[in-house]
Amino acid sequence: MAILLDPPRWPAHGTEFGHLVSDSSLDELHAFAQAAGVPARAFDHDHYDVPVARYPDLIDAGALQVPSGELLRRLVDAGLRVRPRDRTPKRTVALASAQASWQALLPNAPALADDLLARWSEPHRRYHDVRHLAQCLAALDQLAADTAVPRPVTLAAWFHDAVHQGEPQRDEEASAELAQDSLTPLVGTAEAAEVGRLVRTTIAHDPDPGDLDAALLVDADLSILGQLRGRYHVYLRDVREEYARYDDEQFRQGRLAVVRGLLTRRPLYSTETGRRLWAARAEVNLTEEQARLTR
Repeated sequence: MAILLDPPRWPAHGTEFGHLVSDSSLDELHAFAQAAGVPARAFDHDHYDVPVARYPDLIDAGALQVPSGELLRRLVDAGLRVRPRDRTPKRTVALASAQASWQALLPNAPALADDLLARWSEPHRRYHDVRHLAQCLAALDQLAADTAVPRPVTLAAWFHDAVHQGEPQRDEEASAELAQDSLTPLVGTAEAAEVGRLVRTTIAHDPDPGDLDAALLVDADLSILGQLRGRYHVYLRDVREEYARYDDEQFRQGRLAVVRGLLTRRPLYSTETGRRLWAARAEVNLTEEQARLTR
């Protein structure tokens, strides 16, 4: 087990950066970074980006500098490498993807798309931002496979966190009301009401048996739980930043309750495709997180 640094050769912000990794576990990497004062925002799926000015301190703390090829090989051998295609999308990429999705959904309502994207791009959001929207839309496509996602389900994905002030249930209810008010002139009362109903199912994430549309939406919303370990850790970092108003112990207690609740759900995913795609990895991610929170 070792903490590794490769040569600093990536220019940015007037200096050069290198990668700080562990060849055994992300927990070891996070512990080392925290002890060394490396900010959490520097974490990027399987490494921390660190400026060359930090190298002497990091090496004194025990990091070993190795060639880039060796660092990558040891990262891959440890099963911690997250390839670019599996990473959380950049906000600009997520925004473009969402805009393209809307064009296929309600092309005659660009003002509504602009309003929703402005909401998803609010500066206080760290996890529930446009990247989460893009994740949900992509997950719906995976769940639907070769069939079209019903329009109310896709619209519900767009609206399910349109209001997000960090107030569970109130946020979902406000998002559902926004959906119905905004959509009624565009798609009619019945479809707008259905979108509102679907948004409300994300309060408990427990769709009724046979409610396939709700199952699709809820599984897409929970798809982040079944991603590769490094992407899951980026999600955890972003959630912690989003709830920065709570101190560490308050957040630990609240998050532990969420994780325990998710682990007791059987099944976690309501669709067969969701279970096939994400259930096994979600079980590992949540179990590991629970262990960290109870240590």
